[in-house]
Amino acid sequence: MKRILSTIFVVIATIASISAQKAVYLTTEQLPNLIKSLPAPPVFDSPEFAYDIVRYAWGKQQRKDPKRAAIAKGDAIWDPLDSLFHQFAVPFGLEVTPKATPEIYKLLTMSIHTIDQMRIAPKAHYKRQRPFERYDEPMLTGEEDALRGEGSYPSGHAMRGQTCALVMAQIAPENADTLFYRAYIYALSRVIAGAHWQSDVDASRDGATIGYCALQNSLAFIEQMKKAQKEYRRVKSEKLIVKK
Repeated sequence: MKRILSTIFVVIATIASISAQKAVYLTTEQLPNLIKSLPAPPVFDSPEFAYDIVRYAWGKQQRKDPKRAAIAKGDAIWDPLDSLFHQFAVPFGLEVTPKATPEIYKLLTMSIHTIDQMRIAPKAHYKRQRPFERYDEPMLTGEEDALRGEGSYPSGHAMRGQTCALVMAQIAPENADTLFYRAYIYALSRVIAGAHWQSDVDASRDGATIGYCALQNSLAFIEQMKKAQKEYRRVKSEKLIVKK
């Protein structure tokens, strides 16, 4: 009987943990609609799409650089979010983990899950073909089967990267310049991988910023931001003391 109860408690705890990871500050209905707040993706015979094609060719050239190709492959990892946080650890100044920085981890996770919701409607509405699909060419990152048929506009990765930078920059404004540059590189990785057009990632950075402005209306977000900022200062201070 004790074993059965123990198993039940473990299952309940696991479900609660999964639910918490997917918790959001605002529902889809409370967030701006990117179909209305962003322009439609470039049409085939437009100068903007011609630029997308040029950038796709540029991305394929970048794959020849082993270091840049390795960065693009690392940036392509979607789940879990720990991988994204690891990519931003250097510009942020801390490695974000559930154990070492629980308040920051919670803030980042919930913020990203909140803004992630905004990409679903425009992807389904526009059904834009991805670069690797249009040219029937392999991707750098081997994601073809996972991404084929999913709309290209906007880029979920680019939105996540920009959201991560926005949250981290509010926690540690002194690191804003390097954080936003890392988000820019993170977005370009999707062009290099062949997953997205340049206009996809450009729109995604705007979309994340729009969503982030909406987050400022959430009292829960504001309160968690205060906790995260306090935790950041404490952990950084402790690291400095250890170094001395």
